Amino acid sequence: MKRIKAWKIVCMALIPVVLLLIGTVVFRGFSAKEEEAIKIGVVIYRGDDAFISSMAVALEKQAKLVGEEIGKKIILNLVDAKNSQGSQNAQVDTFISGKYDAICVNMVDRTVASTIIDKAKEADIPIVFFNREPVEKDLLIWEKTCYVGTDAREAGKMEGQMVVDAYQDAPEAIDKNGDGKLQYVILEGEESHQDSLIRTEYSLKTITDSGIEMQRLERGIGNWMRSPAYEQMLLWLNRYGDSIEVVLSNNDEMAMGVIEALKEKEMLEEGPLIVGIDGGKDAKEEIRQGHMQGTVVNDADGQARVIIQIACAYVQGRDPEKEVPVLKGKYAFIPHYTVTKKDLKE
Repeated sequence: MKRIKAWKIVCMALIPVVLLLIGTVVFRGFSAKEEEAIKIGVVIYRGDDAFISSMAVALEKQAKLVGEEIGKKIILNLVDAKNSQGSQNAQVDTFISGKYDAICVNMVDRTVASTIIDKAKEADIPIVFFNREPVEKDLLIWEKTCYVGTDAREAGKMEGQMVVDAYQDAPEAIDKNGDGKLQYVILEGEESHQDSLIRTEYSLKTITDSGIEMQRLERGIGNWMRSPAYEQMLLWLNRYGDSIEVVLSNNDEMAMGVIEALKEKEMLEEGPLIVGIDGGKDAKEEIRQGHMQGTVVNDADGQARVIIQIACAYVQGRDPEKEVPVLKGKYAFIPHYTVTKKDLKE
């Protein structure tokens, strides 16, 4: 177990290096040839978030593909705010002073987007926000700004429906104590993150609306990360043992922490039903092995493609709503879909 943890620490330490390789993070002047390209600056809230790391890779991929489609080279420079709003503001300032054509922002604090929007508006640089949705009134400040993400309600409903489907297929396999209700624990991403709150609300509502009674044993904040979820689950297993029948997780990375804790306690094979959100590779492998019921796929490639398309439309003076059909007004929501063991077999 120590060897596994050491390997994970090394991997986490390498994430910033990977991000450095993904984009040309050093701010510099552009050559004459590069001046003809579309220069897009991307600011992520933190690079050690597994889903955001996958978004960074997807953005680089889609920048190349969209560039080929429109016949323009796209230079994508990506920087990591390391969960500091002050650093993120400074990074946006650097992109503005560097005369970038568009800026894409994954906010650290979604409630203060107006500061960034005001500066970008003054410089006439379009802003595309993604993953962490700004307050609506801030998006209305300027016409060249929008948000790309997914509908957290849809994700919550789909996560809850996976529990409903599994229960209806074999109620005795989940309600192991036969008391007619499901004892559950839930891991939430962040205390005040809108997606976290909405995913939690709608996953539970979907289950209870189906007529299944739920009893919450514990609720924990895992900050979207594997390690905090692992620690939380160990505490809960020590407290409740095999009384935990369902684990709802706001994302897959926290679900992976749950699975690690169950493995350590040798309780995985006969353990609780586990569901998550994001559709990560690790989650799909655990589903394939039967350790996890399913995941709701948060389409990183789909979101990245729309982000780049909208940014390029703004830069080229075109109406992004006409160029990108999924964009409605200020919002572009990419659909989710679920993956269970049955889906992987098919």
